[in-house]
Amino acid sequence: MCANAIGIELKSAHLQYLDSHAPTLSGLTMSIPAGKWTCLLGRSGSGKTTLLRYLAGLLDTKVQMSGSLSFTGAKGLDDQIAYMAQQDLLLPWLNVIDNVLLSRKFSANKMADEHERAKASTLLGQVGLADYALAMPSQLSGGMRQRVALARTLMQDKPVVLMDEPFSALDAVTRYKLQTLSASLLKDKTVILITHDPQEAIRLANALYLLQGSPAKAQFLAVPDSLPPREIDGECATLQQTILHSLEQDYE
Repeated sequence: MCANAIGIELKSAHLQYLDSHAPTLSGLTMSIPAGKWTCLLGRSGSGKTTLLRYLAGLLDTKVQMSGSLSFTGAKGLDDQIAYMAQQDLLLPWLNVIDNVLLSRKFSANKMADEHERAKASTLLGQVGLADYALAMPSQLSGGMRQRVALARTLMQDKPVVLMDEPFSALDAVTRYKLQTLSASLLKDKTVILITHDPQEAIRLANALYLLQGSPAKAQFLAVPDSLPPREIDGECATLQQTILHSLEQDYE
């Protein structure tokens, strides 16, 4: 684990939008281990994205939070987060490599140096887009745009990485490869991953939570002892069936 790894603790947390009469999340207790991957599963509308956006500081004026939110290894998450939203959010007037380097525009030194451009080029190669560095977002497919967004997130090198369905637009083989790449490049980072794919969660998670109910609460599920990214064996397949059975209950 890296020295600046950050852990996150939520205890009896309630999150409610100011324009809503009911909380989205209630009595939420979760432990996000420092330097590990935590995966969140749950039906659409269960509050997964709300939680991620709140931790990213994007809902401070839109929700009311009660309960306990604490951190280990840091006083807070200001300037500690790389956030990958469900939408790719590429800037249409920037080419691919400049989108990957976007965080530089908000730093003290706004110009990317040769080393950073080389790093961005390497990341584009790793996500299979080496030949598209100068392409514009309008020239890319949805899956390609998502890969650019992933490279941009990896480029930021923050201790906490929040990822909202980062592989959802990818074909099965590309998804598998980029899961493995992300697990390698984000080793020792504190990662929170939202997914609707139980197999993806089992493959990548050190800690796994199901968000269920309305308002949602978190159920912790133990994952296999093997290190992620895991090969999907019999133990993983059994856990996948357990998760699917639990998720089905929210649709009844």
